[in-house]
Amino acid sequence: MINEKILFINFGGLGDEILFLPSILSVKKEFPDSKVTLALENRSKGITALTDCIDNILTANIKAGGKLGGKLGGKFGGKFWGKYIELFKLLCKIRKEKFDVVVSSGSNKFISIFLFLTGIKKRYGYNTGKLSQILLTEAVNLDKNRYAVQMYHELVKPLTNVVTELPEFDIEKKKIIPNSVLIHPGVSRLSVEKRMIKTVSPQIWAEVVEKLADSGEKVFLAGGPDDKECIDIITNTVPPNKYENLYGTTNNLKELAELISSAEKFLCSDSAPLHIAVGLGVKTYAIFGSTDDKKLIPQNDKVVAIKADCNCSLRPCLWERRQTTCESLECLNISSDKIAKTVLNG
Repeated sequence: MINEKILFINFGGLGDEILFLPSILSVKKEFPDSKVTLALENRSKGITALTDCIDNILTANIKAGGKLGGKLGGKFGGKFWGKYIELFKLLCKIRKEKFDVVVSSGSNKFISIFLFLTGIKKRYGYNTGKLSQILLTEAVNLDKNRYAVQMYHELVKPLTNVVTELPEFDIEKKKIIPNSVLIHPGVSRLSVEKRMIKTVSPQIWAEVVEKLADSGEKVFLAGGPDDKECIDIITNTVPPNKYENLYGTTNNLKELAELISSAEKFLCSDSAPLHIAVGLGVKTYAIFGSTDDKKLIPQNDKVVAIKADCNCSLRPCLWERRQTTCESLECLNISSDKIAKTVLNG
């Protein structure tokens, strides 16, 4: 595999690409002269700002169903057919590149068929049944009940003995600001549009900012375009002398990662910045509601999950039992007092 062309395929949001990154890194560490291409969704291509291990990307608009799917509309099933049109276009791109190896995540039974159709000789994916065992070079057992980095890393075990336990980034770490708390309150707009609520209200965030500032912490605010509404509510509620507003000062994930590296503590929601902070080794506090913290963060003292004290028997439910969050959101009934005290005492 010294000079081989390796294709990795992982469809998901930015957070998912960051969790998948250690698998790519392990292969690249053992075979530094290999050429790595990552196939991913358009919305996640910002991952390339964080790492030098990806030589090329191939994009597909899977989640949105593609422009063509939108144009077809109801006549042919709209986004449903658009998704498969996007996959067909991606397949054509892959076949032109003539890769030697392909590694793909995803538990859909269609994955093994797609990999077989690429014509790539060495194919690695999850074991989804007899068909995957026939069509793949090796069908890897899928264990969803573990930290996602470890789950993904099983895919590359047939290729390398190198184990990269956490995301690693090619950035210049900044000097840590003493007694600082960097707060990144938002989540992706897409998750909100899809009714996947994963954080507390902007009003609660505003209260947290004020409580931390009143306790003597140097509070900094950060966020991207999707976070504007939340940031506006905070800045219109909390006196400006109690925090420094850094919203809009980072232009890409690399600049955000460098900013996070300067914080003594990082407070955030279940979102891509969480996984960046984990990879950087910054003491991190993350709000968790309907998602499973045991699958999304490593179980160590560097990362603290802040969760509601509720008796909902379905929690965690998002992606486990349902594709959207419920109306009651008991799992996000977390007071600003609890959040602030956890950060101050952690």
